[in-house]
Amino acid sequence: MITFFIALGILIIGFFTYGKLVEKIFGVEPARKTPALTKADGVDFVPMEPWRIFLVQFLNIAGLGPIFGAIMGIFYGPAAFLWIVFGTIFGGGVHDYLSGMLSVRKDGASLPDIVGDELGQGTKAFLRVLSLVLLVLLTTTFLSGPATLLQGLAPLGTMPFSGHMIPIVWVLIIFGYYALATVLPVDKLIGRFYPIFGGILLFMGLGIMVVMIGWHGSEMPEVFDGLQNRQTNGLPLFPMMFVSIACGAISGFHGTQSPIMARCITNERQGRWIFYGAMVAEGILALIWAAAAGTFFADPEKGLYGIDGLQAFAAQHPGENIAALVIDQVSRSWLGTVGGILAIIGVIAAPITSGDTALRSARLIVADFLKWDQRPIPKRLMIALPLFLCVFGMVFVDFNVVWRYFAWTNQTLAVFTLWAGTVWLYKKQSAVSHQPSDYRFGYLIAMIPALFMTMVCSSYIFIAPEGLALSPANRWIGYLVAGLVTLSCLCGFIVWSKKQTND
Repeated sequence: MITFFIALGILIIGFFTYGKLVEKIFGVEPARKTPALTKADGVDFVPMEPWRIFLVQFLNIAGLGPIFGAIMGIFYGPAAFLWIVFGTIFGGGVHDYLSGMLSVRKDGASLPDIVGDELGQGTKAFLRVLSLVLLVLLTTTFLSGPATLLQGLAPLGTMPFSGHMIPIVWVLIIFGYYALATVLPVDKLIGRFYPIFGGILLFMGLGIMVVMIGWHGSEMPEVFDGLQNRQTNGLPLFPMMFVSIACGAISGFHGTQSPIMARCITNERQGRWIFYGAMVAEGILALIWAAAAGTFFADPEKGLYGIDGLQAFAAQHPGENIAALVIDQVSRSWLGTVGGILAIIGVIAAPITSGDTALRSARLIVADFLKWDQRPIPKRLMIALPLFLCVFGMVFVDFNVVWRYFAWTNQTLAVFTLWAGTVWLYKKQSAVSHQPSDYRFGYLIAMIPALFMTMVCSSYIFIAPEGLALSPANRWIGYLVAGLVTLSCLCGFIVWSKKQTND
């Protein structure tokens, strides 16, 4: 229990200290008019209340990630707690704040345009493709997962495909909802109802936390038990855990969502609470579920403590979606029938609402590229329909395969966003001669996590089963190449920065 409380405290303190530092380094200008006011169109640029935007942002970025990812991440041991805490404060919070506030400064620009403005036109073109691939993969996972959970609650029609059953009726129902949410003005459906679902998701997390602390706190995994890899599948903790826990620490997907809400805020001072704050809230949710998964299955009578019990439970259900099973058992057991139902609703609503905003973000990226006015409904549909077809086709691909490729694409996108933030902050620091000396190296808040995530994503390609899958004896090759890639990025930045200074 000690580890959990310390981790929770650090997350909260991090928001009020490091989050404030990030805000000061960025340099908010409260008097500057935001795109919600200067480009209001009644569809995507719509002013909304800050509390509403916070809940929508939290729900948009949450999805399955901080729950599923945290559950799968705790298999690696208590080290998962450290990654959730420090990843959120120094990585995810910075990433989300910069992607949101840079969108505000760039008139509500989508992520590829934000990154491309700082890293070049070639990168912009690449990011457009990478972002769309990510969003299609994410929408597919956030369609398949909830459909499967709903099928368990209310069985409807299914169809066999490639050795597994697809809950096709629920897929079609959710898909129809996606179509509405993607095309309707942001305040009609998303702004009106998503704060309610965001509240349910927060209630679920707090309910789990109260029961866990009150009745099962002594069984929680502790960092002082050791940070060694507890995973039994033979995969190393680095980089696998840092990709498994994405949305609960740092996630490139968030960078595609922040511009949606950047088009709705009415004052730059709201940015820290909405972007950095929502990331901290997600980190807390991930922390709760990591602790719950590592606690629930403890059985001292059988000699199973914490994570050992979780490992034993997973061994009893080979080939099944372990995260979904954990959510169901924990929610129903700890929160009772009513609380369990509300918890499951939260777990189902979160990915559905993230899926539709992912499609909305994809529509905006394409619209920005084509420079199409999105006020006419036919133009919205012309972009959305091809995206719908891509997502529907991906539903018939194995969920586990889609999730793994989504995870790596997700973190790779975060790398580009952090490097773009590094460049923007460096140029800002260089351009403002009267900037306080304390912030002379302010760009380091983005560059350090950018270097770390570059190493993570580069090494993942060589080690992961869906990558080159190097054997344990040859993994040093992957780490070496990844280290050289990371070093080359650092050297490239140093060369570029010296040129900027000379110019």
